[in-house]
Amino acid sequence: MGFTLNGPVLEGTLVRLEPLEHRHAAGLAEAAEENRETYAFTWVPRADEIERYLDAQLARAAAGRLAPYAQVSRATGRVVGTTSYWDPRSWRDEDRLDAVEIGFTWLAASAQGTGINAEAKLLLFRHAFEEWAVARVDLKTDARNARSRAAIESVGARFEGVLRNWSRSWAPGEDDRLRDSAIFSITADEWPDRRTRLEQRVARFTRGRATPVR
Repeated sequence: MGFTLNGPVLEGTLVRLEPLEHRHAAGLAEAAEENRETYAFTWVPRADEIERYLDAQLARAAAGRLAPYAQVSRATGRVVGTTSYWDPRSWRDEDRLDAVEIGFTWLAASAQGTGINAEAKLLLFRHAFEEWAVARVDLKTDARNARSRAAIESVGARFEGVLRNWSRSWAPGEDDRLRDSAIFSITADEWPDRRTRLEQRVARFTRGRATPVR
């Protein structure tokens, strides 16, 4: 039958990851129209593209290749971005997930640097390693995207190299070009150490917080 990629609600102190639905459209449209200066190499839909974006993501989910999430701020209850599990791989047994990627991630400008990204990655990594028992989780970004590469390394992922002409470029003016992709990963053996470090990092953002909005 094969492994079905189906992500549950994942809840932390700073962020709640909710399976993506059309009810998130208004919040995503607002989040996407904040300061967009950090999106140079990442495609983030404009407000008038959100419905088509949701249709495309939900179609991928229906095909079993994607488990998309809305990122919801626990402090405000606002939708502040998206993230996803995708590209599930089973090499040893089709009913067992060996590897998965985390991607399709973006955050509103106001949510960047708040600890939401770190905690979202903690929740996603923890579920993948401890519930699905994967051997690895990987992440990719445009090789030129220094900001994204630094963010990926900051959550404990190890740089493995650059895959040349690996996927479509999302940079402005490069609609017909392919990009080089920098690939990072965490393996199951590395996860206990990475978890401790990531929990410590998230704790620096969560100390003294009031009860979040549910």
